[in-house]
Amino acid sequence: MNPRNSLRGRPVLRSLWCVFAAVWSLSFVTSLACAQSQQPKASSLKIEGLGKGAAPLEGLWQFHMGDNLAWAQPGIDDATGHDGWEQLTADAPWGAQTHANTEGYGWYRRHIDLTLAPGAPSDVALLIPAIDDAYELYWNGQPVGRLGSFPPRLDFQSAVPAQTYGLGPVRTGVLAVRVYKVPFASNDDGTAGGFEGVPIIGSPQAIAVIKDSLDYKWLRGQQSRFALTGLYGIVCLLSFFAWMRDRRQRLLFWMAAYALMPPLELLLNGMRLQASSILITFLVQFAIQLREISQWYVLIYLLQLEDLPRLMRWAKVFAIVSLAAGALDGSLGFLYGTMAKTTFQITDACLTFLILPGEAIPILLVVLAIIRRRKLDSARWIVASIALLNDVMYAVSNISQQGERFTHWPLAGWLQTAHLTVFGNTIGLQFVLRTALFLAIVYAVLRYAIDYRKRQNALEREYQNAKEVQQVLVPEALPAVPGFNLASAYKPAREVGGDFFQILPMDSGGALIVIGDVSGKGMPAAMTVSLLVGTVRTLAHYTQSPGEILTAMNFRMLNRSAGGFTTCLVVRVDRDGKLTIANAGHLAPYLDGHELAVYGGMPLGLEVTRSYAEVNFMLRSDEQLTMLTDGVVEARNRYGELYGFDRTAGIAMKSAESIANVAREFGQEDDITVLTLSRIATAEMSEPELQPEALSPSPA
Repeated sequence: MNPRNSLRGRPVLRSLWCVFAAVWSLSFVTSLACAQSQQPKASSLKIEGLGKGAAPLEGLWQFHMGDNLAWAQPGIDDATGHDGWEQLTADAPWGAQTHANTEGYGWYRRHIDLTLAPGAPSDVALLIPAIDDAYELYWNGQPVGRLGSFPPRLDFQSAVPAQTYGLGPVRTGVLAVRVYKVPFASNDDGTAGGFEGVPIIGSPQAIAVIKDSLDYKWLRGQQSRFALTGLYGIVCLLSFFAWMRDRRQRLLFWMAAYALMPPLELLLNGMRLQASSILITFLVQFAIQLREISQWYVLIYLLQLEDLPRLMRWAKVFAIVSLAAGALDGSLGFLYGTMAKTTFQITDACLTFLILPGEAIPILLVVLAIIRRRKLDSARWIVASIALLNDVMYAVSNISQQGERFTHWPLAGWLQTAHLTVFGNTIGLQFVLRTALFLAIVYAVLRYAIDYRKRQNALEREYQNAKEVQQVLVPEALPAVPGFNLASAYKPAREVGGDFFQILPMDSGGALIVIGDVSGKGMPAAMTVSLLVGTVRTLAHYTQSPGEILTAMNFRMLNRSAGGFTTCLVVRVDRDGKLTIANAGHLAPYLDGHELAVYGGMPLGLEVTRSYAEVNFMLRSDEQLTMLTDGVVEARNRYGELYGFDRTAGIAMKSAESIANVAREFGQEDDITVLTLSRIATAEMSEPELQPEALSPSPA
């Protein structure tokens, strides 16, 4: 090889190398520029020539979980893939797209390039459908609207109509939406969060028309619910007024309470009130528990189970537990911003566990009625059957919803979504069952009210007959007894009482006086009174001995009365003022305000008594003998204090009517009967010689 030739070749090689390096560098720079030009950027939604109409902000939005107020600014890089930004649509929540079971903050951004048609309004408005749960709107970094508030003072509104916001004369910029999704409850499926519908931008007039159209569509879809709830309200009022007329009909009270709950729930949760969802949730949860408890008691009285003391006690216990658990469960929302997510969800699950068993109570009541073979009419069994079916579905739906975002059971969703659409109204299976249950209960309660009124009318006729009998047994007009003044006062505690008295003048002058108190009230007591009065009137033809009369009355009571007993006092007053008294467990009489010491025999009807001891006293002119029943002594005021013997002795010299009225005003609890007997002083009457033993008892 020639050395000179080799030296000549080196510059050529160097030149070729330089050309190669330059070409490679140019290729690298070009490819890098191409790669950068192919990086996905946030697309801008072009809305051209917007006139008096509106345009949906559909398509892909830039989305980012977390929170940073700088994301409201228009100049940040929100390209897909950069710094965690991704793309979601606004027609479904983020939980139904790529972020299931995700709570907390999230941001949506949309670049908008807007031009207006000639003659179009300069201002632009925005319509925002429902968003889970609290949100703020920004246009080019400036706040333009909000609904709810963010932690730590979290508050939000749910089930509200679409909201409208005025954006002013906006054209090109970025619409940013800051969202906060509250922690999921035990029955959430985890698909919520963020937008539930596509926002719409347009002229204020067009946005107003769209909002009115959406509101009308919602109202039309609620017609069936409003109609059923209106019926509930009517039944509530009718049942309440019927119960006010007769408060013994507890079924009507619970029917009124049960029928009140659907209107209350509709007012709180179905009228789209723009109020705190936390407060509404608390009130609705409380109303739901009241509805369930009212249904329990409606079934108890319809199925005639109220005569089971243990059932009534346990129903009361479960009602208290259910109300307390419901109130606590509903109040968890007040702790959204302060309680840790895990703690919140565990507490919610525990409280739900306390509430769910109550949903099985209607089933148990129906089963109990079947076991006890209650003889019920067809209307009540129809109620029981529909209530059983309704409650099974309600319980299955609620139970299957618990932890649904983890189990992914489709049953609850299927039960809730299975429906028919009639004239724009959604008729679901649960709605059908509740409507059927409502109609069945109304029919059964109506039948109950009619039957109850028939029974009451029959009882009222019986009471009226018994009252007419008692007016004969407790005479209003007292017979005249020469030489004596007689007065009486009778205040029954009920329409038909158990007190009685009789005054039977004697042919020889003077009279037999009988006063007594039969245990019990109402018709049984009235029948016993009629038996005793008939016995006294018969015996008076054969004997005027108070002791013998009581002995015969006791014998008749033992043979004829079905249990119970009677206290009785028999006094024979002779024309000269001599008193002969025999007592069968009754209150001792008062002579001029002093209680007489009489023998207290065994009350009538308890055991065989061969004789009742008699004691003698003397009634002098202008003295008063006062006989009364225990309704005076046992009168009780609102503090539980008895009127007592001391007070009774203090008024024993008053008239019969005054004594009865004093006891009644103090606080009547039993029948009150008072008889007073005084001897009239006349010129022809000579006072008997005063005997030392006159005021002390002496056996006859």
